Amino acid sequence: MADRGASALSLPKDRPVRPDPVLALNGMGSFDWDLDAGLFHLDAQAFEVLDLPPEEYDGRLETLNALRVPPPEAARLDATVARAIKDGSDHYSAYFRIRCRDGTMRWTHTRGRLRRDDSGRPHRVVGILRDATEELADSTARSLRSAQDEAFRQQTGVVQVISAALAHARSVQDVIDVLKDTHGVRHLGATSLVMGLVEAGRIRLVAEGPAGSFVPGTLVTRIDEPYPMSEVVRTLSPRFIESPEEFAAHYPILWPHLTGLRITSAAYLPLIAQARPIGAMGLLYDDRRGFSAEERAVLVALGSSIAQSLMRAMLFEQEKDLAQGLQQAMLPRSIPSVRGADVAVRYRSAALGRDIGGDWYDLIPLPGDTPSGAGRVGAVIGDVQGHDTHAAAVMGQLRIVLRAYATEGHAPATVMARASVFLHELDTDRFATCLYAETDLTTGVVQMVRAGHIDPLLRQGDGRCARVTVEGGLPLGLSAEFGQLEYPVATLELDPGSTLLLCTDGLVELPGTDLDDGMSGLARLVCEGPAEVEALADRLIQAAEERGGEDDVALLLLRRRAPGAARPGRRLRQHVAVGDPEALAQARHLIRAAVRAWGARAPADEIELVADELITNALLHTGGSAIVTVRVLEGSERRLRIEVEDCSSALPRRRDAGESGVFGRGLLLVERLADAWGVQARGSGKAVWCEFRLS
Repeated sequence: MADRGASALSLPKDRPVRPDPVLALNGMGSFDWDLDAGLFHLDAQAFEVLDLPPEEYDGRLETLNALRVPPPEAARLDATVARAIKDGSDHYSAYFRIRCRDGTMRWTHTRGRLRRDDSGRPHRVVGILRDATEELADSTARSLRSAQDEAFRQQTGVVQVISAALAHARSVQDVIDVLKDTHGVRHLGATSLVMGLVEAGRIRLVAEGPAGSFVPGTLVTRIDEPYPMSEVVRTLSPRFIESPEEFAAHYPILWPHLTGLRITSAAYLPLIAQARPIGAMGLLYDDRRGFSAEERAVLVALGSSIAQSLMRAMLFEQEKDLAQGLQQAMLPRSIPSVRGADVAVRYRSAALGRDIGGDWYDLIPLPGDTPSGAGRVGAVIGDVQGHDTHAAAVMGQLRIVLRAYATEGHAPATVMARASVFLHELDTDRFATCLYAETDLTTGVVQMVRAGHIDPLLRQGDGRCARVTVEGGLPLGLSAEFGQLEYPVATLELDPGSTLLLCTDGLVELPGTDLDDGMSGLARLVCEGPAEVEALADRLIQAAEERGGEDDVALLLLRRRAPGAARPGRRLRQHVAVGDPEALAQARHLIRAAVRAWGARAPADEIELVADELITNALLHTGGSAIVTVRVLEGSERRLRIEVEDCSSALPRRRDAGESGVFGRGLLLVERLADAWGVQARGSGKAVWCEFRLS
């Protein structure tokens, strides 16, 4: 009957449509929608159907949706109208729910007729609105329950999708990204998300959204404070808030900050793993009141899945930090300056997994300097079999032993043979590949020995690059086990301006690819790269980072300078490990001594202070070690440049220290004292730099 009445509606010429007494007597209201002006007119009966006071309505459809039609219902109605317009239909019909003034939901039916101009473009819609509660209570009750069941299944499906995505999370940030993704919690209908982790009796906020919804004073809160996340952590039970009145009554401190979000209900879930709370999560809604038993069960299951993923990610990060710390401790703390050569070294840990490898590099000054001042140097690159702490421990012992044999003055073949015997006598099941190159920087003669390792590359001064074929022997450890300790020695000449590149197979190998193809690709990359070794090393590590891979990468570049050429400026390079106060003090001492020796006595104190701030920031905020480089740049004006490298890609940011704050003044000091400062990407991390003009 309602549909017949709707189909009989005429399309009057005047606007808006006038109230029809017949429709009103049948409990139907009418509307007139001007598509061009964006006005949505309602008659008196329509206001009654929508439970909407006329004085609260400004004639805009957006206002009507905000006041009465929840976002999912409004989206479904928009899709119905858009489909009718696209299909060329002259009418549409739909059931939808409205939210009454008392918060209850009511079913409503609408039928509209589209009016088009001469070109076929719709410009007006007129129709009816009526209460469909009783109609759906009997004839469509089963359909409604079916729809609710389908919504519940969809909600459960979203939880399954989120759980599947969380299975791949390897860090806390990965978990947060999954939850804030458009395919994540937002599909559960939540308007806002907050999540905090328990740290030393406090809850630290790690995620909040959308932007602008942060509540002041909640970044770090105590567990005993009157906040819902604190409550669920204390009680280990979820907290479901089913109305704004309940929220305001129980959490008067928090509620005033949420009124702008139009929150109507919320679900706070404890994140429990291994029988202890590790955090809490809150989902806030603006289109619902109350939670069914099924919805509560789904949300509790979601919280359990998130908690397990967070615990797994935190353990993974701890293990990875421990492994990387051991790896860095086994590598050389600093690379010595070499007269007659420019040297650059890099190490990149595997992109996936907590495991570390036995990759290493070393540069060994050899006894017997030549009269020209240029010396002899041994360059080492190697890789111990395996990806675990055992491999790193074996690597550290092998590196020290190989360095000792080299500095004793043994020939390259003897150094390699003795290192193989040492590894065999360690009674370990590991072997190692290695390449040792001994270079006379006066003559340019290089003697190389290869033990199962990949060949080096040689870049000429004109930019050409090619693989150097070196006849090799068995890997270290295996050659001693099989009694084949004879290592052939290959000789080449390193011309001034030429660069020798030693690397581990992580730079060239990928699953499913051929080693020769990888070497050819690396040679092309080196050929196209810059001549300066530091810039070239950054370029190669960046390429490895972009390509990914599951193996570590160690890299050593040695470029011979022309005999008698002055070194471009002076340089000091120092490694500072985490938790090593002696290394930090040593770095300060070396910087102070070098700066004064280079003739910069006036700003020496400022330079030392700024370098100390940059090093401390790297150690404190990245959780890893730092490499500080101080060098003099010659040019139109003489400048001193400080660079502090770390393994974090997070950019430094200035913070307000406050009147009595201890932290937050580092970058302010750098900005005030240095003539210029900035940040550069460096492989898998960054370098923060600053410069001082010298007289």
